[in-house]
This record gives sequence, C-alpha cells and structure tokens, in this order.
Amino acid sequence: MNQSITGIDWLIIAAYCVGLLAMAYWLARRQESREDYYVAGRNVGPWPVGLSIMATQCSTNSILGAPAFVAFAAGGGLLWLQYELAVPLAMAVLILFVMPLFRHLRLVSVYAYLEQRFDLQTRLTLSGLFLFVRAFATAVTVYSIALVIDLITGLGFTASVLLLGAFTVLYDVMGGIRGVIYSDVIQLVILAAMLVLVLLFLLDASGGFSQMWQAFSAERKSALDFEHHGFGDGQTFAFWPMLLGGLFLYVSYYGCDQSQVQRQLSTRDIDATNNALLINGLLRFPLVLLYCLVGVGIAVYAAGNPEFVAALPESDNGPEYNLAVPLYMINVLPTGLVGLSLVALFAAAMSSLDSVLNSLSATTMEDFVRRFHRGDWSEHHELILSRGITGVWGGITLVMAFCVGDIAPTVLEAINKIGSLANGPILAVFVMGFITHHVRGPHVIAGLLLGMAVNGACWLLRPEISWLWWNVIGFAVAVTVAMAFALVWRSIAVDGTVDEARAPSGSDLYETAIRHHLQEEAHYNWYRRSLWLVAWFAALLGLLIFIND
Repeated sequence: MNQSITGIDWLIIAAYCVGLLAMAYWLARRQESREDYYVAGRNVGPWPVGLSIMATQCSTNSILGAPAFVAFAAGGGLLWLQYELAVPLAMAVLILFVMPLFRHLRLVSVYAYLEQRFDLQTRLTLSGLFLFVRAFATAVTVYSIALVIDLITGLGFTASVLLLGAFTVLYDVMGGIRGVIYSDVIQLVILAAMLVLVLLFLLDASGGFSQMWQAFSAERKSALDFEHHGFGDGQTFAFWPMLLGGLFLYVSYYGCDQSQVQRQLSTRDIDATNNALLINGLLRFPLVLLYCLVGVGIAVYAAGNPEFVAALPESDNGPEYNLAVPLYMINVLPTGLVGLSLVALFAAAMSSLDSVLNSLSATTMEDFVRRFHRGDWSEHHELILSRGITGVWGGITLVMAFCVGDIAPTVLEAINKIGSLANGPILAVFVMGFITHHVRGPHVIAGLLLGMAVNGACWLLRPEISWLWWNVIGFAVAVTVAMAFALVWRSIAVDGTVDEARAPSGSDLYETAIRHHLQEEAHYNWYRRSLWLVAWFAALLGLLIFIND
C-alpha cells in the first residue's frame, strides 16, 4: 500500500513531528511545578480543553473503524450515530452535578476524592484499576496503529512503533498537559480538514451528494432502530442500549476517568470547565457525522470500483475494511496531500496516546508516589520526577505493544466491551459518594467487584445481551450491593455490635461544593445553559428521524 508515498510526503510528516517537539520544548520552559505539568497551573481556556477532549475521542480506530462500520460491517450503517445522542445529555449531567465538586476540591487526581469520601483503600483500588486498564488498552492501541502504519508505509512493525511512540512520548514528557491540550487542538484541525477533503473527493467521484446518497445502500441508511431493545434479542446497536448505555458510559468516562477529568481540571475556573464540556457536547456530533459520511462515500466508491476492495490486505475474516480510508487516501489524493493524510492518521493516534500517558503519570504520582512519600520535595524535584514517570509509562506501553500480538485481534474486537465491563460500576462508586452518607469504602468496593463480575457473566453466558447495556447493569448491581452492605452494617450498629458513624466526609463534600457553585457562579446560570444541551439532543434526534424517513 506504500506505492504512492513520495519524498515530499515524508518531508511533510517529518516537519509535523519536528514542529510538535519544538512546541513541547517551548511549553516546557514555562513549567515550574508538578501542578504546571499535570493541570497547566489551572489556567487554560475552555476552547483548547473542549477541542482536546474531542480530539482524544477521535482516535485512529474511530477514524478507520467508523467508516468501515458504515460502509461494510454486517448490521452496520448509520446506526452508529445513535451512540452520539447520549453525549449532550452526559455533558449536562457533568456540568450540573459532577464538576462543581471536583473543581471545589482542587484535585489533580480524581481518585483523591475517594479517599476524602471513603478511605485510602477505595482510592488505591480505583486508581490501580485505571492504571491497569489504560496501560493495557494503550499498548493494544499502539499495536493496532503500528500495524496500520506498517501496511501503509512498509516501514516494518518495529519502526512503526518507534515512529509513532517515540515522538508522542518525547513531546508528552516535555510539554505536560498543556502540550497535550494544544497538540490535540492542532491534530483535531488537521484531522477534520483532511476528512473534509476526502469527503469532497468522494463527492466528486460520485457526482455530488444527491447521487452519492441515492447510490448508498438503503438498508445502511437507517439511523434509528426502535424495533429492537438489545436485551437478549441479539441486536447490539438498537436505540435504547445506545442511548441509555451510552449515557452511563459517557458520564463515567468523562466524569470518573483520569484521562478526561484531568484536562477539565486544567481550566481557569468552573465556568471555563463547563464551557469546555458544552463545546464537546455541541460539536462532537458534527465531527462524527463527518467521518460517517466519509464511510458513505467509501461504500459508494467501493461498489463502483470492485478492484478497490480487492486491493485491501486480507485478514482472517476477509478484506481488512479498516484500511479502506487510508487506501483511498494514498491512491486518490495527489502528492503532498498524501503526506497530510498520513499526518492526520498519526494525529488521531497521538491524540489518543498523549493524554493517556500524562494521566497515567499523574495518577502514579498523586495516588502512590506523593501519597506514600514521607518528606519534602522541592517543586522542581517533583516536576523532574513527574516527567520521568511519564517517560517510564511511555516505555512500558511501547514494550507491551510487542507482547500483545497473539491477543490483540480478539481484544480489538472487544475493546469497547472491556470498557463497558467497568464503566458502570466505577460510576456507581462515585455516585454513592455523592448522594449517600452511610455507604463506606468496603461497601462500594464489593459493589464494584460484583458489578464487574455480573457484566463478565453477561459476556460469557448471555452474549445476546447488547454490551452497551452492561454500563447500566453494572451500575445497578454495584449500587444495589453497596446499599445492601450499608444497610446490614447499620443494622449491626443498631444492635450495638459496632459503633455507627457516618463516613468522615459523607456526602457533605458534595453538598458544600454544590452550594458554593450556586453562590459563587450563579451569574453564569448553568442550569439554563444546560437546557441548550437538552435542546441539541432533541434536534439531533429529529435529524436522525428525518434521515430514517
């Protein structure tokens, strides 16, 4: 697949990578402490943070996988757009009920809240779970993207890992979270521009949008599935699991995952944080719609050019449809634009990796190193140590990428399922902290483990249940188990066996933060602004109904 890549294209790729390193070096000169490194001195504006959040979600797997799902997957098509309906609603929940607390506590690691509310064991359990899942998922991501780079460029797997990983780790180590955020913005702009350009080429090849739409398979035009429920009927992508399961997934991911919350904590105040979430809630759907339309164009182009599909590399399951977009890019785009298209693919990969590496470092530093270190470190010493930890995690994930080859194909198919195993139970732990007084650390840990176990049983024993429902099922099980343990504990306390006492902080932390939010930030009227997100959800639902009809 590398027959169209020229020296000019490689020069463009090199210039992009060198430019990122130069920006990271410039930003590194402004860092004086670990807070500068991990939360940018809490002084970033809402637009960079909002766009950075969007960029992380538009990974290479999404850019390659979503068009392939729309164009080729069995049972695929525009149904994927249903998944995006939950995003505006999730952003409204975070704006009103989650971020006021985290901003009030001035956290660096979101899991530090769990020690204040519950105990150290709860903090370390959730933090350790994050480190394990994110490091493993990152290694698999590096592996899969390196395979794509190897197939496109012919560099070889090792060189592809180093090309992708070395530059990402270097600018991440130097630039910190500010480098992550600003590089993500640059990468998102490049990616969106190239997707628009590819769509324009596809429209031209089809004779215009009307002709392209008419040539697209009628069964793949369906954007809503109200006929199925996904709860045992074998239909994974029905409307209700994608909306409700997606809502729980997105609230958990954007509100309880260090890789996302850390950037939201980097803004200058709660208003900027909420504006960043508002930007993500409003602009994410148009971006996803863009690469789904690219999928529509690829489907029409493949139908009219049978040799196109024949040119795709073969996998165990047939043609590797995930490579349809890069194959089209390098075969159709002129010299120079091919280089930019590869930069766009690298950008999508880097925007997924950089934030994860920084958040792995932040969690390690805050929840383990500083938490157990006895003695004083200077701010400069902490900064150097933070950079070193980032480099170590970068090295670990790159080395792990060489060790997941035998399991990566299975994991890649199930990567969203793995996330859904834990998202609901993790969200339940935080919600129990927000709204209860008597639930304690051991109770929520028991709920977390049993919630994940029930989801695992659904995966193994009830595969006909949509994995999107696991986000709801795991949440419900974890809450029920934690509340049951708390009730048993209270009944024992009433009998005098143990001393009954509320958790040290109870939900008072949450109540205080909400009161502070209402008193200090009332002039921003976020309750009214959140209605914009609800209205946007209604408008998007109307658009999908229109597409269906």
